[in-house]
Amino acid sequence: MARKIIIDTDPGQDDAVAILLALASPELALLGITCVAGNVPLSRTAINARIVCELAGRPDVKVFAGCDRPLVRPLVTAEHVHGKTGLDGTDLPDPVMPLQEQHAVDFIIDSCRAHEAVTLVPIGPLTNIATALQRAPDIAAKIDEIVIMGGAYFEVGNITPAAEFNIYVDPEAAQIVFRSGIKLTVMPLDVTHSVLTTRARIDAFRALPGAVGPAVAGWTDFFERFDMAKYGSEGAPLHDPCTVAWLLQPDLFSGRQINVEIETVSELTLGMTVADWWGVTDRPKNAFFVGGCDADGFYALLTERLGRL
Repeated sequence: MARKIIIDTDPGQDDAVAILLALASPELALLGITCVAGNVPLSRTAINARIVCELAGRPDVKVFAGCDRPLVRPLVTAEHVHGKTGLDGTDLPDPVMPLQEQHAVDFIIDSCRAHEAVTLVPIGPLTNIATALQRAPDIAAKIDEIVIMGGAYFEVGNITPAAEFNIYVDPEAAQIVFRSGIKLTVMPLDVTHSVLTTRARIDAFRALPGAVGPAVAGWTDFFERFDMAKYGSEGAPLHDPCTVAWLLQPDLFSGRQINVEIETVSELTLGMTVADWWGVTDRPKNAFFVGGCDADGFYALLTERLGRL
């Protein structure tokens, strides 16, 4: 039986690739896509999610708009990385498929109550997920797992010296999720920075038949310029697809069950994922924190699946 998932997202080129990977994988039953403000404002993320669905030939996927700002803070966005649209690098038409009228948070709540087990895959700020848990605490028992792209430990921060972007945008929401008692798997920068694009990998996307591969190549061509300039790396990390790849091939990844706390008050380390990797505290272990990935295996999976669309 296919695993029921909801992708909560703020697309973003790498978010788009994660959505495409899910749509190409029959092992996953995508109940819907919920959008949140993050990389770009909510109005744009709700457009981008539908663009990606139509690119994949899946206008049947239900897309919902959610929270347009963090729980208690002003919104911080990342157009400096993703471009004005969030999907700069490939020109695609505006979507025709409708945006669902229901609020994303209500959809998450209703879906968790209606199904025996749902896996949530948040690849943006955790505002929608935290809001759903606040409004309907009973759904925690119905959530099979939450697979998060967010945080960092050894790789420190990418939006501040200490914080990764998704957690930094809404640290209060992240704190709610990390203290929820739900099974958590976390894909931090420590693992995503090990799955870099290269010329050969991007060329493999571009050579795929149909429209999806060339679109992904265009996105990664644009997306990688920021990380190459910042880190001096060969390419850019495809952060968000790591979450979906974990659901498909967890043996590609390695990590530890550890305690992770979210910093919400410090001026210097706001949004930091304080990861007790070495087990130096007695705080309860609340998350499987991934630290490594077989990059060649990851890109082989990604290329094979995108070729199906």
